[in-house]
Amino acid sequence: MLVALAAATVPPASAASAAVPAPALAAASAAPLPALDPAELRAAIGGLPAADVTGALLRITGRAGHWSGTSGVGDLETGQGVPPGAHIRIGSISKVFTATIVLQLAAEHRIDLDKPVQQYLPGVLPAGLPPIEIGQLLNHTSGLPNGVHSPDFGDGSPEWFAANRFKSFTPQQVVDLMAGQPTQFAPGTAQQYNGMNYYVAGLLIEKITGHTFAHEVSSRITRPLGLRDTQVPDADDPRLPGPHSHGYLTVTSPDGTAHQVDVTEQSPWPWAEGGMISTPADLDRFMTALFRGRFLPPAQQAELFTVPDVPSFHSSQCRTAADAGRACMSMGIMRVTASNGVTVWGKTGSRPGYTSGVFATRDLSRKIVYSLNPTNLDGTEIRYVQQIAAASFGTVVPATG
Repeated sequence: MLVALAAATVPPASAASAAVPAPALAAASAAPLPALDPAELRAAIGGLPAADVTGALLRITGRAGHWSGTSGVGDLETGQGVPPGAHIRIGSISKVFTATIVLQLAAEHRIDLDKPVQQYLPGVLPAGLPPIEIGQLLNHTSGLPNGVHSPDFGDGSPEWFAANRFKSFTPQQVVDLMAGQPTQFAPGTAQQYNGMNYYVAGLLIEKITGHTFAHEVSSRITRPLGLRDTQVPDADDPRLPGPHSHGYLTVTSPDGTAHQVDVTEQSPWPWAEGGMISTPADLDRFMTALFRGRFLPPAQQAELFTVPDVPSFHSSQCRTAADAGRACMSMGIMRVTASNGVTVWGKTGSRPGYTSGVFATRDLSRKIVYSLNPTNLDGTEIRYVQQIAAASFGTVVPATG
């Protein structure tokens, strides 16, 4: 059905505002930004719906130019376009919120980033693991076991997820899956992107504050900033507020035929690791405030932009040529340096049916938020992410996660 629809109707990308030439940038940027080219930006998200992506949106702000556009459809049944202000499942962009709160707790002297998490959460991590510093959770140098090796979590196929998308798991159930598994490497000696770190970080927030993770996100970030469309959903609430684009997965039936399953409604159980919902405007506002130091004092703000000098250990991130096998994640975000010298910071995120990212130069001259609706789980939408990155920064943003 999706292939036929893509062949029959391909709505053009819609531009909401014209590009503005990039001015000279502050010393915080390593190289001049390329000027925004509306035609290149439209092409980057154009040609949708396609077999692997049904819709896309892109929002670019900052003093180096503004542009926004959408492409494809947000609803295969009605043919309605992608809402420019769509609510999206932000996946691992949730980690930026989590890291911000942990860094705030460090600034409040309620935790010490250099102390073992086991000191604050006795009995939460499986026995036998070495001491893991809190800071090592945030920058993914903990070496924690990283596999979800349980039939309850499926086989990674679209078919399993479509049939089990309302299943829910508690953070402790996820953490318990590490029992009996060895660490990937000695803590602090390498970096491996690992969601387990942020389940533990979320549990730490709840233990130290005595409040739910959702309460802390609201009281510390979303309410002060007026982010009315950003939330940590209840684990048993599969809904996605409107307006939104529908998420679909291409599923193969037992008879070998393929069809689309609407997975817009799904359990947000990834929680502090990847379960949050937001909008492009809210993500832009959050990252702007974060980069400007609104949430963190100087010492913790420095941690936000400090990447450990260690090798990348079979990580799903840090795969651009400029990274050359070294770490690229700081305490909450990631650094990407293009071959043209432009350096950007931000985070990618994915849930089935949704892939998104928020990136900016350190001086906020250029900020982008993108969202795609992939129909598979194999990461083929990365080519669209690469096109968006090239048109926006002249770089390649690493794959989803």
